[in-house]
Amino acid sequence: METVISADGTPIAYERAGSGPPLVLVHGTTADHTRWDPLRSAFEERCTVYAIDRRGRGESGDAPEYALEREAEDVAAVVDSIDESVVLLGHSYGGLCSLEAALRTDDLCGLVLYEPPMPVGDHVSDTEHVLDEMTALVDDGENEQALVSFFRDIVGSSATELDAYRSSPDWPARVDAVHTVVREERAEKAYEFDAARFTGLTVPTLLLSGDESAPFLTEATERLDDVLPNSRIVVFAGHGHAAMNTAPGLFVDEVLSFIDEPS
Repeated sequence: METVISADGTPIAYERAGSGPPLVLVHGTTADHTRWDPLRSAFEERCTVYAIDRRGRGESGDAPEYALEREAEDVAAVVDSIDESVVLLGHSYGGLCSLEAALRTDDLCGLVLYEPPMPVGDHVSDTEHVLDEMTALVDDGENEQALVSFFRDIVGSSATELDAYRSSPDWPARVDAVHTVVREERAEKAYEFDAARFTGLTVPTLLLSGDESAPFLTEATERLDDVLPNSRIVVFAGHGHAAMNTAPGLFVDEVLSFIDEPS
């Protein structure tokens, strides 16, 4: 693993492999850089892949106080350490970090966001009771049950998606990182999407969504497409919030097709 130092002095680790144009991968809540392992060989045939461990997991550091803004600075620090323009791909909460990072760097040639969970529209639910229950489960050492609760009761994962998560090699790492979920969920709920901040974000943007995803996720994607001046949506029919698990070939093909598009 290599590291860069973020704006607040926190070391942020990433794994680099492959050759070609740079592609930075930002995982979502509970995961670490290994969530991309089933896809990376396909990406690395065409790209130099930088798979980040977000703060608080893997080989990255952490800080006593948590804020989404620090995560955005972390992603921007990795992007800015690369000596050419980057395609940045963020999934779920990592997509929200990547969206904010895009305002903090001038080194992007493309942005791919898979259902960043912005609290917009009419489908935002009160999950505080779930977070309290998860905290109690973690305190009792029931990390896996807390993780299942997160995917089932907050993300809205289907049984098929949950089975795909559980069968993935990174499931144990997700169980270990479940204590970071509560802080990220609360930061997400406190996030205020100010459309005016993003009207000048002209980098070509691919918005990915599943037609079986929870309504609050698809609504957020549609809202972003309305605001961003150079975006389009691709919908994974028959899939939800984790098509990289349930349809990895389709996911890779869409991302690589976007990378190949003329700028």
